[in-house]
Amino acid sequence: MSNAAASAGRSAELMDRIYRRQRHVYDLSRKYYLLGRDRLIADLAPPPGERVLEIGCGTARNLVAVAHRYPEARLYGIDISAEMLLTARHMVEQEGLAARVRLAHADATRFDPAILFGVPSFSRVFISYSLSMIPTWEAVLAQALTWLRPGGELHLVDFGGQEELPVWFRAGLRRWLALFHVAPRDGLEAVLAALADRQMASLCRFERPFRGYAQYAVCRRAD
Repeated sequence: MSNAAASAGRSAELMDRIYRRQRHVYDLSRKYYLLGRDRLIADLAPPPGERVLEIGCGTARNLVAVAHRYPEARLYGIDISAEMLLTARHMVEQEGLAARVRLAHADATRFDPAILFGVPSFSRVFISYSLSMIPTWEAVLAQALTWLRPGGELHLVDFGGQEELPVWFRAGLRRWLALFHVAPRDGLEAVLAALADRQMASLCRFERPFRGYAQYAVCRRAD
């Protein structure tokens, strides 16, 4: 087994252990501190009929919201946790969206949409609070930009450095997040800028909303 495959296997096992029980209450508990997710969905604005991929789709909460907001979009989601995908598939079925939302078990650091879904690329790719849980998160960003069609956009939101928040809050939040194997990606802006330059994309904007609690970015692939 290759090192990459072994690492992916360990990540999948870890995520399944964490979410085997948490998946049942995940959305209820996370809505209070995963700030900026609804803004990301509002900003996606995919062209009618285009394909949208969520990397790290979890319970499919975001995909369901995107499906309702953009009824003509074709939606796809991948996650490395088989446990979370159980909840995601149930939610998609419950919402009557099985014909529009396709899900797959996959490693976000190395996947091929042609193999998983039979499609070549996406008009929009979004990542919501998943990079902070993936050790090799830079590879995820490279994959996301690779599978954007010309003119497509990558949207992402995740934990920030909390630069404008009190030191006690910042230290306490990071200790608490570490209990769930979550770490804010302090080098995100620089990594995105470097990747965008190499992969013919432009960093349209990068923000640190909520006094730095979150990081919010949009990259657009060149036409």
